[in-house]
Order: sequence, then structure tokens, then C-alpha cells
Amino acid sequence: MCGIIGVFNQDNPKEKVLHGLKIIRNRGKDCFGVSDGKVTLTSKKIEDLNNYASSLPFLLGHNLHSIVGEVPQPLNGINSTLVANCEIYNWKELDQKYNFNSRNDAELLLNILDKKGIEGIEELDGVFAFAYLKQNKLYLARDIFGVKPLWLSKQNGLFFCSESKVLKHFKQSYIEELNPRTIMIYDVKKNNFEIIERKFFSTKPEIKKDYNTIKRELTGLIVNAVAKRIPDQKFAILFSGGVDSTIIALICKKLGVDFTCYTAAYTGGNIGYPEDLKWAKNIADKYGFELKVNELDLEQVENYLKKVVPLIENNNGVKASVALTFYAACDLARKDGARVIFSGLGSEELFAGYYRHKNSYDVNKECLSGLRIIYERDNYRDDVVTMNNNLELRVPFLDKDLAEYALKIPAKYKLNEKRDKIVLRDVAKDFGLKEDYAERPKKAAQYGSKFDKAIRKLAKKNGFELRTQYLRSLYPEANERVAVLFSSGKDSGLALHVMRKMNYDVECLITIKSENQDSWMFHTPNTDIAELQAEAMGLPIIVQTTEGEKEKELADLKKAIQKAKDKFHIEGVVTGALYSRYQRDRVEKICDELGLKSFSPLWHMNQEEEMRTLVNEGFEFIFSSVAADGLNKKWLGKVITNQDIDKLAELNKKNGINIAGEGGEFESLLLDSPEFKMKIIIEDGEIVEQDENTAKFIVKKAKLVRK
Repeated sequence: MCGIIGVFNQDNPKEKVLHGLKIIRNRGKDCFGVSDGKVTLTSKKIEDLNNYASSLPFLLGHNLHSIVGEVPQPLNGINSTLVANCEIYNWKELDQKYNFNSRNDAELLLNILDKKGIEGIEELDGVFAFAYLKQNKLYLARDIFGVKPLWLSKQNGLFFCSESKVLKHFKQSYIEELNPRTIMIYDVKKNNFEIIERKFFSTKPEIKKDYNTIKRELTGLIVNAVAKRIPDQKFAILFSGGVDSTIIALICKKLGVDFTCYTAAYTGGNIGYPEDLKWAKNIADKYGFELKVNELDLEQVENYLKKVVPLIENNNGVKASVALTFYAACDLARKDGARVIFSGLGSEELFAGYYRHKNSYDVNKECLSGLRIIYERDNYRDDVVTMNNNLELRVPFLDKDLAEYALKIPAKYKLNEKRDKIVLRDVAKDFGLKEDYAERPKKAAQYGSKFDKAIRKLAKKNGFELRTQYLRSLYPEANERVAVLFSSGKDSGLALHVMRKMNYDVECLITIKSENQDSWMFHTPNTDIAELQAEAMGLPIIVQTTEGEKEKELADLKKAIQKAKDKFHIEGVVTGALYSRYQRDRVEKICDELGLKSFSPLWHMNQEEEMRTLVNEGFEFIFSSVAADGLNKKWLGKVITNQDIDKLAELNKKNGINIAGEGGEFESLLLDSPEFKMKIIIEDGEIVEQDENTAKFIVKKAKLVRK
């Protein structure tokens, strides 16, 4: 992995590029370079680049972490210049196909782009992020999974870099991560932007072959995905003793290559022996893997955390604890002189290893959704952790051919009531992995390593009630800027609260007023109250009307989200979806088209748990409509209590009613929440009864009062 940077049509491009290269110097220490598209200068020392002079209003920069041939960048082609952070696994085949005589994969990338234009990237098998300048057009692109990072700001020109901390250092506004499924084209002369959308994976058509054939073909794809990523020197494997990392190690062992496994855990205090450490040691001993362990006490955990949280630029508890586990293992690998480390990231999404997959109506669609957001959730965190340790990360499960196949494997071969990741576990057994090792249940890294408990201890030690408060003290900046799709009901209210607790910056609300009372997408009763709720929270609101026709309402939703992006420069959209794939899929699609991230923080939350969380955390809400056997007009207009939830739980046992109303059994109206600075009082309302089990509560007059 390497680092890339560029500044266009801004003041002091040289100062920004050279200082930016220093900030991200751990991404590559082998060589540094700059170019204005005409003159290129490279050196082993950044300081030597201070003599670079250019009259042009832009500059490209690069620092090199050389794995495949030490070829300094920026690279110059046919009236073109390239800076790239790439590992192209089929570069030799493509080089032979086109007779380029490229010296390495980056040079092959330049030659492909010169010959075929930006469409040439679809021939690449590998991971990359690059900036390609030709005839006053700059092309920014990433690999389809977003393994390699690329951040940018379009404030007064263009500033891009591998890490967002550089843009923050120079106080760039509205920093965004390039969506891997888009290519951005910047016209240097006209100072404007164009977006090209890229095709992602599909779950159709489903593979119709018998199980043994699927298992055999999958085995070949996994072996190939690992083998093509093996470097010429000794390398590292992040090893938890789970089936994913164990398969990678078994394949490497069978291929006869030289590697070492690394793991890390918190072993201080009286909290029991870390589960991942126990499994990792047992499996390494059984199969003859060299294993090195970084065992940390509480003081060492704290010292690591002070580095890790600012490094990943995120104070989310899950991201921080997973990053800590990874960083402590990478630290050992770095000290051993490793340059490449393998990770099992991506396996859970391909083979349905998460809890949310078990409750999904369409397992492969749920897998696909997870892959769409993996760049935001996992990839950047893992990239900066490895690069800070001067290691290149390789992720064989995020392989194009493997993903294309795995997403079409029938769901019955991935999970059932007793097992998950069925086909992968059976492949592992075919490699010789013992039954109890292959069937080991998944344990999230932060729990298997005990680092989550260590962070909670540190929070208390430092006088914080919550883990998130402690992590925020280490990195006080907010996470991404988001808009919340706000229906006026309980779910969107709770989703907003959860995102705020995770330190996301909620910029605005988006409310859709549908003229169709039976809208497929949107909550309809009392949406006028949303503007009062926005005032209660002190948030701006974008209100978009729609006639509510099934597909046209999606176009209206897209208009509203585009308004939020243009006006508030949001980076993502939050939904309150619990189980509704119809809603979540369509929001994800719109976000992808607009280059935004999609967040559903309540997804597959237990419905009774959600209802009790609302009541116990101080949310006040009423039912604004009912439409289910067992419910009637008496439920309308009164604040819901735990006793009411008890009754809903009984109705669930009796007739299967959704306790949280996800089946349309009821809709809600939020009157107060921890996010409200004032609360809503309903002064006048009317119940309209359709039949014994169907009725609506119409708010005629409401006001805000101080809490």
C-alpha cells in the first residue's frame, strides 16, 4: 500500500502536498514524489522535494510502500500522470496481453488507462485507489470493495488524499469518502465535477448445482484468492482461531510458504482467559503454525488506545475496540519486519456469519447489503491501522471472482437454525480442520480478545460513566455528517438518538409527506408534526411532498436527499428500519446513486427490546393508528408504557403481532425524547374509527412546552 495526495485550484498546493506526505509518511517510506503533470521529482527523502518549483495551480504527490518492484511515482505516460495505491494481482497477464513491458502493477495501471481510458479498470483483478490526469481531466477511482481509501474535499477546487486527517489538518470543509461504486472526473480548467456509476455484484441467478460441486468450485476460488495475494517474502496473518483466518493459514501451509500468525488480547484483571487467545494457541499448536501473541495489561491497552482512536479518526466503540485488537497484532508483525498481513475480513458477508443474516428474508441480499457498506464500516479502519505499522493489508475474501460466486450460493448452504457459514465450515473440514475447530461459533474480535472489557474498565478508571464518553475524550471530533429520514414516529427518533450517542453529526431531518395514506414507503399519519419535532430538537428539516405512487415516491425521496446533500453537505442517510427490506433496499440504492452512505442502526434489533429501550430511555410516544387483531381505538392517543408493552408481548404470543409494529399493526407519534429540548403537548385530537380493530388518531392542535 502507498499514499496518494493531490491539490487542484487551491492556494499553496506545494505546501499542502508536501506537508500531507509527511502526515501520512507511514503509508510508504521507500520513496516520495511530486508532479504537476509536466515535471516530476522523486527522492528517498521528503525534504529533497522542497526544491520543487511549479507555476501550475495543482500538484500530485505520492509515497511508496514497495512490494512489487520499486518503481517511484508519480508515473508519466502518454500526456498523462498517475499516482496510485494499488495491488493488481493479474498485472503480469494483462501486461503480456497488451505487450506493455510494464515494470510493476502501477505502471501496468498507467498503461491500461492510456490505452483503454477509465473503462480499463474493469479488467483489473486487485485493489486500488488512484488519480489519473490526462488532458486537463483528473479521474479518481477505487476498487469496487473500497479496500484502498480515498477522501476528498471539493471546497474551492479539489483536495484529495488517502487519509482524511490530512484534509482535516488543512481545515477543508465537507470532507467525503469517494464511493467505490463511482468514478469522479474533475475538469481542471472548468473546475467542475462529473460522476460515472459502476456496476456492483448481483445475487442472481442463483447457482443450481449440487452441494458437492458448489463446495469443490468454492474451494478452488478460495485457494486462488489466497494464492494470488501471497508475496515473495515472509508475511503475517491476523489470527483469531476463527474459521476465516484458520482457512487462510491452512491454505498457506499447504502451499508451503513462509508466514507467521499474530494475535493480541487483554489478559489483565480477573475477567477470565480471552477466548480468541485460547483457540488461536490450540489451533496453532495442532497444525504447526508459528504464532506470536501480544498480551496486554490495562496500562498497555490505554497507551495503544491513545494512538488508535485518533489514527482511525473515529470514536465509535465497536470500531475502536476492533482497531485496538488489530493494531496490537500488527505492532508485533511490524517489529518482526513483515511487510504484508492477511485478514479474514469479508467472510461474514459472503457466507452469512452475522446474527442479522439469520433473521433476513433474503440471505444473499443481506450479504450484498453488507458488502456495499464494508468500505465505511471496516475498510478504512483496517487500512490506516496496517499502514501506520508499515504493513500492506491483503483480504482474500474480498476477491471479485470469489464474491461473484459466493453471493449466488443458495442460502440453505450458508445457514440454517443450527449452523451459519455452513459451506465455508465444510470447506475448512475438507482442508483437514477438526470438527470442533471448524464449527467454532463466531466471536466478535472485541469480545474474543477481551479488549471491549478493558475499554469499559478504562472508562470507569478515567471517571466516565459510558465507554463512548471516554473514547470521545481521546478523539473529540464527530463522525460523519448525516441526515435522518424522520417519519415523526418512534423508530426514526430512536435511530437518531443512537447515531448521536455514537457521535455522528446529525445535520438535518428529512420528512416525506405522502398524499397516499397507503404508501409503500412512508409513515403517513400526523407527519405535519415533524416540523414541530424538528423545532423541539433544534434541527433543520427538509419536507418533500409526494403523491405516493409506488415507484414515483422514490424519485421524490431522492430529490429530498439530494437537497440535504446540497444544502447541508451530508455524507450519509439514517433510517429507522428494523426489518423492512423494502424500505432499506431502496434507501441504500438512492444513497449509492448519490454517493452517500446508508445507516440503519436499529437493523434486526429485537422488537420487544426496541420498545422497552424507548420507554426506559425516556421516549414518550403514542400510537397514531392501529390496524391489527387485538388492538382498538383505546390504544390511541395515550403514552405507551412498559405495561402496554407487556400486553403487546402477550398479543404476539397469541396472534403473532409484531411488538414494534413493523408489520403495519400500528404507527406512532413521538412527543418527547432525550434529543428534545422541548416536549410536544397535544391540545386537541380526534379518533377516526374504521372498524373494531382499525382506527387513526388525528392531531388537530399541538404546541411545544419547556421540559
